Amino acid sequence: MLSAEQGKTLLRLARAAIASELGFVSHDLPASGWLAEPGATFVTLTLHGQLRGCIGSLEAHRALIDDVRHNAVSAAFRDPRLDPLSKEEFAEVLIEVSLLSKPEPIRYSSEQDALAQLHPGRDGVIFEYGRFRSTFLPQVWAQLQQPQAFLVHLKNKAGLPDDFWSEGVQLSRYTVTKWSEEAC
Repeated sequence: MLSAEQGKTLLRLARAAIASELGFVSHDLPASGWLAEPGATFVTLTLHGQLRGCIGSLEAHRALIDDVRHNAVSAAFRDPRLDPLSKEEFAEVLIEVSLLSKPEPIRYSSEQDALAQLHPGRDGVIFEYGRFRSTFLPQVWAQLQQPQAFLVHLKNKAGLPDDFWSEGVQLSRYTVTKWSEEAC
C-alpha cells in the first residue's frame, strides 16, 4: 500500500511523461527504491468531466516508474477511442493513477452465480473468452451500478453481444488504490 505522498509522486510522473512527449520542458523526479518495484497501473485522463484517455496494465510486468510513464503517454496519445491530447488541452486535463492489486480468478457455476459474487464499487473486473478480453476499473461502477449492466458492458467492450455466455468465460477481480489531481 502506497502513501498519499507516493501517490502524488505517481501523478507528477504521469504529468511529466505527457509534458515531455508534447515537447514541454519537464523536471523528472529522482527514482526512489519503491518506484523500481513491479507495479500495474492505469492512467485515466479527463477534460471537463469527460474521458480523454485511459490505458493501463493488468499485471505487474515492469518497474512502477516505467509502467506509469508508459501508460500516461499511451492514455494521452494512443487510446484508440480518442484523438491524441493536444498541447492546448494539456494544462486543463486532470490525471488519475490507479495502482492495481494482483487479479484473482472468480470461481462460479453460472453467469448468475458470477454476478452475485461481484462487489459494486470495489471490484475491477477482467472478462476473458478466447481472444476476447476487456476490463473495467472499480471507478466504472459509478456509471454502471448494477452487476448485470456492468457485465453486459464488459462483454460489449470485448466485442461480444449482450447475451453472450459460455462455460469458457473467465472472470477475475482486482482492487485499486487511486490518486487524482483534483483530489490533491
